[in-house]
Amino acid sequence: MPVISEHEVRSAARKGQRRLVVPPGAIVTPQALEAAEVVGIELRHGDPQVAVPGIDPSRAVQRLLLKRSPRWNAPESRRGLTPTRFTRVAFVGSGMVGTTAAHLTAMSGMADELTIIDLVPGVAAATALDIEHASGITASATRARGGTSLELVAGADVVVVTAGRPRSPGMTRAGLLEINGRVVRDVGEAISQHAPNAVVIVVTNPVDEMTHEMWRSSGLPDEKVIGMAGTLDSSRFRNALAEAAGVRPADVWAVALGSHGAEMVPVTSSATIKGKPARDVLSAAQLAACARQAVDGGAAVVALRKTGSAFIAPAHAVVELLEALRGATADPVPVSTMLHGEFGIDGVFLGVRARLGRDGVVEVVEDALDQTERAGLVKAADAIRARMAG
Repeated sequence: MPVISEHEVRSAARKGQRRLVVPPGAIVTPQALEAAEVVGIELRHGDPQVAVPGIDPSRAVQRLLLKRSPRWNAPESRRGLTPTRFTRVAFVGSGMVGTTAAHLTAMSGMADELTIIDLVPGVAAATALDIEHASGITASATRARGGTSLELVAGADVVVVTAGRPRSPGMTRAGLLEINGRVVRDVGEAISQHAPNAVVIVVTNPVDEMTHEMWRSSGLPDEKVIGMAGTLDSSRFRNALAEAAGVRPADVWAVALGSHGAEMVPVTSSATIKGKPARDVLSAAQLAACARQAVDGGAAVVALRKTGSAFIAPAHAVVELLEALRGATADPVPVSTMLHGEFGIDGVFLGVRARLGRDGVVEVVEDALDQTERAGLVKAADAIRARMAG
């Protein structure tokens, strides 16, 4: 007895089919009906067979097995209804993260123009020219130009700040506070003068503290200044959970909040693996190990590279925020943002989930956390305040 599941419906949609013929007597699952409505597939039934009184044992068994062990399909991210396009996105810093993020942004076609800025003469201009040379292959319509002047942030809808010294082996993010603080303050003053309407994404470490410095030096409303960390930390956490469970990362939903560093809070209470609570799939020891991998993910890359730090995953995390800002995704994303009483915390930039729009943070999402996780957020906030005061 044939079964039409969600998998068959989505497979037909990927092949460009607009109609799927349902054989006589076939079982059509509720998930298949829902998927057909979402992707626009018409389910057309074939010629019906003559009904036979009584219960077909084989069909009853199939229904039972399908109910007990349905085919798992990872849910897709909710796409925004009306994604917009940026006129200009500026990247301050043409190191590995800035270069890779600029390249991915050009590939996505989400902006008319990119401006890339680096204090080392020729570096940003070379990156921009390299991106434009690739357009003959990628067919990207995004144009790019680069230079050394911070005035190139002028007219940007979004400014992505990656400039600063990366971590070296053994160096903590807190150790970068004084060095990179000077860089961020200079950039913030330039944004205040030349791009006062921009949303700023801070990538420079230590990101929570640097986001606060950017807010103070730029004079922008706090909802327009966000730090990129949670998207990266959450990706590392999901990858660790997927490896431990032997599934694909797409089968995992999990988020990491708090500070980008030792005070990170990988949230295990709401994490799921193939739709099931992660706590029902993995042991407490396994979950703790996955959380530790998320916290130490950046340091692990630094230790292996010897010089420099991670850049591929951070660049993808930047693009995820850009997509959220322009409305290409409707899901909340984790960012470092100023809290105003959420989770009982006030006056500090901290990693939480938020809904974003063209003007920055629209709404902070107060996720349900267990007692330990909520205490972890408070501890992270206190640690950030202490470092800022010191």
